[in-house]
Amino acid sequence: MERVNSNDSPLTPEHSPQNGEQVVERIWPDVDVRIQHANPDVSPLRTGATEDEALLNREVPKVPRPIVPDLAAFTHTDSWRVMRIQGEFVHGINSLANVGAAITVFGSARFPKTHPMYDAARKLGRMLAESGFAVITGGGPGIMEAANRGAYEVGGHSIGCNIELPFEQSGNKYTTVSINFRYFFVRKTMFVKYSNGFVIFPGGFGTLDELFEALTLVQTRKINRFPIVLYCSSYWNGLLEWVKNTQLAEGTISPEDLNLLVVTDDLEEARKVIVDCYKTSCWTTWKRSVGAKMDADPPGAPATAPSPAKFDAE
Repeated sequence: MERVNSNDSPLTPEHSPQNGEQVVERIWPDVDVRIQHANPDVSPLRTGATEDEALLNREVPKVPRPIVPDLAAFTHTDSWRVMRIQGEFVHGINSLANVGAAITVFGSARFPKTHPMYDAARKLGRMLAESGFAVITGGGPGIMEAANRGAYEVGGHSIGCNIELPFEQSGNKYTTVSINFRYFFVRKTMFVKYSNGFVIFPGGFGTLDELFEALTLVQTRKINRFPIVLYCSSYWNGLLEWVKNTQLAEGTISPEDLNLLVVTDDLEEARKVIVDCYKTSCWTTWKRSVGAKMDADPPGAPATAPSPAKFDAE
């Protein structure tokens, strides 16, 4: 970047800006961006400018050009990203503010329409909509499309919270509300804030991320308890065996933590768990959980009273 003084003479170590001189930084050949020397005694470049003028005026190329990417460079700084993040939160909350009962369905984006899991997710989307729930997904293809499609086809409220990704993700056409997000953490906030339960189909790392975040938030009482249903036991059993044989065996979780998970191969059971938990605040749902099958104490029992050993955040 070339720096010259107001007389367009190149600045050298022997010639530094003096009081009153302006410095031109040539960011691109035909645009001059004039900056004031960082000296409190130097007069402003222009006196009498209003705040509106400072906001509305900007440097432009000397030769007309319709697009100048360097003019937008400031929008890529962290301080500007904070405003963009705030805007995403506002947009997401405004878009979902009228959502009542809702269930989020997670699963792989890679399953084609011919995959058995696609058909199962489509049926569950329909069943949830017919039970009075809005269906929320990540808005993409695969399991997400299937669940949205099932709700959409019976006139249900079908919501897609899409995310910008370099591959895989593109919005599906079976949504009544579609929201695009740049930031994963904003999108994940919407899933948790507006859901009364999660149903999790087989999926990859993104699906596991949502599963364990939900478990952590409920376990640490950052959110009210809601049902977390794992569909397809053959897919999840290996993971659950590791949780029980490693985490539980090492004492890094408690048996009662597994009360938070229900595993099923029956779509009707998944629907019933969701409905029962909505009506009873999960008071009876624990009987279907992984923890109950291990004879863990029910939620609220004396042996599971809140203590630092039980809740990581306390």
